[in-house]
Amino acid sequence: MVFDISQTVQTTADLFDREDLPEIVRNAPGEPLGDVGTLLEHSLDAERDANRPYLLAPCDLQAIKACGVTFAVSLLERVIEEQAGGDPAKAQTVRAEITQLIGTDLSKIKPGSDAAIKLKEELQRRGAWSQYMEVGIGPDAEVFSKSQPMSALGFGVDIGLHPASAWNNPEPEIVLAVNSKGHVVGATLGNDVNLRDIEGRSALLLGKCKDNNGSCAIGPFIRVFDEAFTLDSIRATSVSLRVEGLDDDFLLEGVSHMKEISRDPLDLVAQTWGAHHQYPDGFMLFLGTMFSPIKDRNAPGGGFTHHIGDRVTISAPPLGALLNTVRLSTEIEPWTFGVRALYANLAARGYQLGKQS
Repeated sequence: MVFDISQTVQTTADLFDREDLPEIVRNAPGEPLGDVGTLLEHSLDAERDANRPYLLAPCDLQAIKACGVTFAVSLLERVIEEQAGGDPAKAQTVRAEITQLIGTDLSKIKPGSDAAIKLKEELQRRGAWSQYMEVGIGPDAEVFSKSQPMSALGFGVDIGLHPASAWNNPEPEIVLAVNSKGHVVGATLGNDVNLRDIEGRSALLLGKCKDNNGSCAIGPFIRVFDEAFTLDSIRATSVSLRVEGLDDDFLLEGVSHMKEISRDPLDLVAQTWGAHHQYPDGFMLFLGTMFSPIKDRNAPGGGFTHHIGDRVTISAPPLGALLNTVRLSTEIEPWTFGVRALYANLAARGYQLGKQS
């Protein structure tokens, strides 16, 4: 069952700051809104009805941040493929050379370590260094603003692609819920919708690439950490992606394993929050993806790009599944419910933002 516990706490930002968070989730009194299955069904309705409750993104006032190039293994493999010119036999030789250079397996490179510095020097010598490798194995993680507070979409709703993009893809990721004190209190799933052609033109276009109407999906629920579900559960989980084409029967599937992430989730949190930067309403943090879909779709050698109507499912055993349909950001429902609308909504219900009853 799903319960409205706004008599106890009015926003998720307030909820995540509570020391008794797991107990509130388990025991706070609330008005029943229906069973989970029914709400999921309502969330998939093409025409949503306010009298039939449906799911929103499970966050509200939090900043929405994202990390890029956090899986160095896939980054390095792309370098190896480039150096080998697509020849598998040569790729094996290049891989052996780099492994010998750093004295360990590529999957064990720690960003910013002596081994990573040696690898950087070797890649520079080969003319293969780039800004993406700098954040992939250098000391500083890439952390950027993915979307605005109150703008994330939840389960079942249409997500958006900027109409200027002709080469794009989903990015299935784990998303951490972090409170205003910098404590990780739970996790969920997210789609960091990505426009590969726009970012590829210039990294300075990252804002245009990443932050558009409907470009951020989070859900279906945030699972709160407790004695049975911890950050170690996230470190050990795997994230699956399934893309089903409406117009061409295309099917793409893949799995990412969090154990292969190059930067620990807590390191990414520390690079986001600290003495250098505070988030008084907390933040949601996308941890990055190792899944770059390359399966040909439109033409041999053309790789993957979305078609309008694609059904995207991102799932993980401890977190459920986030399902959305791809449309153009100019054609989906505009984003109109922001922070001021939340103030008005709470006031109309007799609440004051940030004040617990």
